[in-house]
Amino acid sequence: MVVLGIDPGVVSTGYGLLSVAGGQPQVLDYGVITLESKLDLPSRLQRVYQGLAEICGQHHPQAMSIEDLFYNKNVRTAMTVGHVRGAIILAGMHHGLTVHTYTPLQIKQAVTGYGRAEKEQLQRMLKLIFKLSVIPEPDHAADALAAAYCHLNYARAPYL
Repeated sequence: MVVLGIDPGVVSTGYGLLSVAGGQPQVLDYGVITLESKLDLPSRLQRVYQGLAEICGQHHPQAMSIEDLFYNKNVRTAMTVGHVRGAIILAGMHHGLTVHTYTPLQIKQAVTGYGRAEKEQLQRMLKLIFKLSVIPEPDHAADALAAAYCHLNYARAPYL
């Protein structure tokens, strides 16, 4: 089982791939799809979709775990992130993935045991859980790995 975690963003969308072998999740890949801020919205959405299509074609995930939209005071940013999430969900559905959403609190709880953990604490825990030699960066990629790990915890599927 391969799970694709996603942390949607307006300028940088994080992705993280976990594979479950022998009951122990392992990191396959992580990184970001960079969206140039000078691009118009349709071009950004196309770039996210194409980036995820490439990732799905290379790693063949079965499930997608995406962080729910965290509403802040900037309505315009929230709306744009909502559009990005739509492109992400569409890409997942077009590649036959089951799509699951989790709140930032659920994701942090699954990784650190505390739903209000700081980003640095989340990154340190990911390094420990997956026995990585370095802390996963940038933070959007780490958040995406955390989203994938969260799905594995909440799904309670037989692959764990």
